[in-house]
Amino acid sequence: MAGTITDRAYIAGVGETEYVRGTIKTERQLILEASIAACRDAGIDTSTVDGVVLAWKDTPTNEDFIAALGIKDLRFHSHVHMGGASPVAAIVQAAGAVAAGLARRVIVATGHNFYSTSNRLSSTDQSPGGVGNVPGPEIRNNLENPVGLLAPMQWYSLHANRWFYETKADPRAMETVALTTRKHAHLNAKAYMRGRELTSEQYWASPMPVKPFHLFDICLETDGAAAVLVVSAEEARAIGARAIAIAGGAEGHADSPDDLSSRPDILNMGITKASGRAFEMAGVGHHEIDFAEIYDCFTFIVLRQLEEMGFCGRGESPDFVANGRIGLGGDLPINTHGGLHSQAHVLGMNHVVEAVSQLRGEAGEAQVEGAHIGLVTGFGDFSDGSVVILHN
Repeated sequence: MAGTITDRAYIAGVGETEYVRGTIKTERQLILEASIAACRDAGIDTSTVDGVVLAWKDTPTNEDFIAALGIKDLRFHSHVHMGGASPVAAIVQAAGAVAAGLARRVIVATGHNFYSTSNRLSSTDQSPGGVGNVPGPEIRNNLENPVGLLAPMQWYSLHANRWFYETKADPRAMETVALTTRKHAHLNAKAYMRGRELTSEQYWASPMPVKPFHLFDICLETDGAAAVLVVSAEEARAIGARAIAIAGGAEGHADSPDDLSSRPDILNMGITKASGRAFEMAGVGHHEIDFAEIYDCFTFIVLRQLEEMGFCGRGESPDFVANGRIGLGGDLPINTHGGLHSQAHVLGMNHVVEAVSQLRGEAGEAQVEGAHIGLVTGFGDFSDGSVVILHN
């Protein structure tokens, strides 16, 4: 229903840990640390939180939040499992809970030790079952793993290669995404890749772990956590101008969401469905979006989301991103913090934190001039998608 959450829920606080490669902290510690930081950013006592939505991870438990934050009356909790689409979908769910009056102050949190783990997402040295926490374990175990299809970069190479074949899209567009987001990361003190140069020569000389992806087409593996505090409109008025309004949001799932290769159309994506609903709810057009923080597990996924959301036609994204259009000062700056490629991999919750910073006018050297409306996407599992549109 159009307008269901429009301006009835706000992001009042954001928090994030340091983004590192190598930590002694557990994921539980990191997620709770980010959640406490989000409450402090909003200027509220942690004990007054009455809702928790966890994105992707089932750790910490709801009881952990009650104990660590001193919550007196937890009224709502949920867990969202959509891979990298989870954080944005979780924010939409929290906004719905707040708009319905089920809770007033909801922490949405996620984090992962993607680097300090015994089973990295990039690894093909997997135990039976492959990468954990993904749909269709029977398909993974019985059909894919025995033939060596084990890691996300392999799964999505099937999608990418089909897209290039069908559209004849220019693969140099992936380089554009990689170099643009690295350039943005140099302006962000919290970006892991800040100060680490990436040139065109380095991009093309890098290994190709799986066709068509060069090393720099694949996101980082880092340790860290991030969280946001979603509050009601009444709470936002009390907190003041730093609260950012949620104009619209939605989640969407691809056809045959447990698999890629058996899908009638391998290019089918949940973001296509989610974006239409989010734009309709927010009541805005594509031309009104001042910046976009787009989930970037792979550079080509950024291109594909621009197409499926309607910013350009299928196969036209290489032209869309050319000539500085997605850089700071361009028509649609994207991943102004560096994204998953050059800031950190926190399942995209850092994209939401950056969007809030932009709309508060607190993005420093990476600030988009006159930023009023921002878009954030999530992408995960086998093409699930989520979109949230924010404004100041």
